[in-house]
Amino acid sequence: MQAEKIQIKAEARYLRVSPQKARLVVDLIRGRKANDAIITLRSVNKGIAPAVEKVLHSAIANAQDQDENVDVDQLYVSEAYVNEGPRQKRVRPAPMGRAYRYQRRTSHIVLKVAEK
Repeated sequence: MQAEKIQIKAEARYLRVSPQKARLVVDLIRGRKANDAIITLRSVNKGIAPAVEKVLHSAIANAQDQDENVDVDQLYVSEAYVNEGPRQKRVRPAPMGRAYRYQRRTSHIVLKVAEK
């Protein structure tokens, strides 16, 4: 029997960025080693990249807290996904006294790291 692979999770909720934009960044680091993922996030020219990097650092710290013997160099991003959060409904003025409705989207980013 194989030993179960333990995944450590970190999550950022209610981030003010659309899930579609956040997924562009999260897709880049899925399956990569943690150190490579951090380097990738620092070189990506997207506004959400620092927030994703913060979540990744949190996941690594959670792994160290849970198990003192964990090798940080062996950690990799086993799961990475972005869920849609609640939408904020807003109104924008339009010509002739009308109003256009629009939505400000929010995201929940979830990263899980595991040891190879």
